[in-house]
Amino acid sequence: MTTTPGNLMGQSVLRVEDTHLLRGEGTFVGNVDLDGALVAHFVTSIHAHARIIDVDVSAARSMPGVVDVVTAADVTQGFVPGSPPNYPPGTARPLLAADRVRFVGEAIVAIVAETAGQAADAAELVVVSYEPLPVLVDLAAAEASEVLLFPELGTNVMVTETMGDELDFSDCEVVVEGEFVNQRLAACPLETRVAASVWSDDGHLLHYASCQGVHPLQKGLMAYYGLSQDRVRVVTSDVGGSFGAKARFHPEELAIPLLAQRARRPVRWIPTRSMDMTGLNHSRAQRHYVKIGGDQDGTIKAWEVHVLGDCGAYPIAGPALARNACMVLPGPFRVPRHRWSYTTVVTNTTPTGAYRGAGRPEGGAHIDRAADLFAAEIGMDPLELRRRNLRRADELPYTNVTGLFYDSGDYHEALELMASEVGYDDLKAEQQRRREAGETKLLGIGLSTFIDRTAGVPGAEYGAVEVLADGTFRVYTGSSPYGQGHYTTWAMLVSERTGVPMDRIQVIHGDTDLVPRGGITGGSRSAQKAGTAVAIAADNLVDEARRQAADLLEAAPADIVLDVTSGQFHVAGSPAAASLGWVEIGTALVEKASDPDHYRFKCETDYEPEGPTVPYGAYAAVVEVDVETGAVELQRLVSVDDAGTILNPMIALGQVHGGIGQAIGQALYEEFVYDVDGNPLTGTFLDYAFPSAAEMPSFESHLTENPSPQNPLGFKGIAESGTIGGVPAVQNAVIDALAHLGVRHIDLPVTPQRVWAAINQS
Repeated sequence: MTTTPGNLMGQSVLRVEDTHLLRGEGTFVGNVDLDGALVAHFVTSIHAHARIIDVDVSAARSMPGVVDVVTAADVTQGFVPGSPPNYPPGTARPLLAADRVRFVGEAIVAIVAETAGQAADAAELVVVSYEPLPVLVDLAAAEASEVLLFPELGTNVMVTETMGDELDFSDCEVVVEGEFVNQRLAACPLETRVAASVWSDDGHLLHYASCQGVHPLQKGLMAYYGLSQDRVRVVTSDVGGSFGAKARFHPEELAIPLLAQRARRPVRWIPTRSMDMTGLNHSRAQRHYVKIGGDQDGTIKAWEVHVLGDCGAYPIAGPALARNACMVLPGPFRVPRHRWSYTTVVTNTTPTGAYRGAGRPEGGAHIDRAADLFAAEIGMDPLELRRRNLRRADELPYTNVTGLFYDSGDYHEALELMASEVGYDDLKAEQQRRREAGETKLLGIGLSTFIDRTAGVPGAEYGAVEVLADGTFRVYTGSSPYGQGHYTTWAMLVSERTGVPMDRIQVIHGDTDLVPRGGITGGSRSAQKAGTAVAIAADNLVDEARRQAADLLEAAPADIVLDVTSGQFHVAGSPAAASLGWVEIGTALVEKASDPDHYRFKCETDYEPEGPTVPYGAYAAVVEVDVETGAVELQRLVSVDDAGTILNPMIALGQVHGGIGQAIGQALYEEFVYDVDGNPLTGTFLDYAFPSAAEMPSFESHLTENPSPQNPLGFKGIAESGTIGGVPAVQNAVIDALAHLGVRHIDLPVTPQRVWAAINQS
């Protein structure tokens, strides 16, 4: 390992942001020092669907320590701003429920008290009178149900869309249809939806958030409270996980400034885990109907999918997630005819939002399951089916029916590397031996070949680099890390270009007073957008320094070179002669400035790529299934990922490992379940299962590099690939272990109960 300036690209450089976290020196909203801060607590609905007849808060107001009790009647602006324009009118989510509640966990009353205990005690005395209404939790029934969440609309359908012409399957020798469930998940970040607000005497708002981007939150606060940008400051520092769930502000967070304004004191909100399990956006929650046609020789000719997506009680992001699941069709496969459609509906459940992959894992899951179903129908090995149908490198670039531009890659290279590393032929032989021997622990090998769509949401990202008087550098970024390794990565990019050691580079993020603009960290966009912006700003800074060095060294700018191993500028061909460092150049620029006291040696830029990029991968999972109990043991998971240019393999593989871990959770353990009355049955970690390190094998991860032409550094995203490839690889492996028994499909999560039932029903 080396951290020598100018020699960092492709090096596994240790993360610099972890030390303070390991020492317990992190700054989270829960430990920000707020003198005299009060505590917010929300009373939430105990019914999934009901009219609110009355809310009696009189007893709560009189409780010791209670400073304020707020209901919908006290809120002048009742709805959360920012609903997409194509959503039906009247479906915006209220800040506090007024006339109707639509899911268990919806906020009705806000209590502000001196301590969390006092607020919780007061909440127990709030009396909400309900008139229960019929409950709708079944996704498949929602489309045609007479139970309506928004009666004035006359339907539960929020958004529907179709892309592609009607398909003709008449020339297909084989047509296979399948119905797949992609179950509802809870994001479960370690840190819940915390927030805190402070108002100054002159009406300026300081808001502390645990979020994926301060600037979108700032805009939301400005819109809701009618404030100009200079009167709203949003700060986020360390964030204890998000995975997409904190990409948008929740109504409770939007209410915190109101509570602080009324109390004339700072107010902090730290929901409990059980509150977050029902209040923080859920995700996935889709049902896929797939039809795939082709010939007996394995050639796939036509592929159609319809996605039914669950928005939960309000259409926040559900339609976008369903569309994302469709947009990646037909994945990496060469399919001449394909068509997709989706319908999204509301149900009496927690609203859905982004979760690592935001629709693309759902798309990858149905593509890989359909491919395996087709292979099983024609009696072909799933690896061979992929060999015959994956697009070749010389067929790229390619644009699918959605307009998604497959920019670069070699899908067969990834497939063959995966097959070699996992030892596919040997595993198949061992699988057959166990079957013939009648062993009760059967071997299964599952494959996934997938694409992703990263940096897909339009919008530029901000980056700036500044030289301080002592020669240290500051990087300003609009991206907000919550585990991605931005401090290390952005410092590497700047060190590579300026010759300044990484330990002399500080990264500034997450403060709207220090960083003028930015987006969110999500959709695997950071390296492509924010990283490129930082690199361009650094390059521009070097160009400016070169021009100044030319004046000082009495040479032409074209003759000035920067030695990135030393950070010194000198005349080309004369490195031993006079040279200048960043301090000397910065000092000279300050002296020449018209206003030296306010001059800053700084370059900034906003960068928008040519378009999204399409990373891809090939995964293999090896499982052992006990046919007597249905128990599944994941023994190996081999991954091959291509995300274009890899800046830091350690960080890239860390992202892959994290995604795979979450994929294993979805494939084998996790599912958020409601009863028929809309009551959550998995609202705590006692009920909602997810894997620990003990349930995971050591991942065998590999990287290939096919740079993207969509940005100058060739970056593609990688953070969500593990959730796309990992789920179907594990699911396919379990089904493969039991295929000789007649098992064709098992829905997610592939629990022992479901496996045992499938064995005994086959």
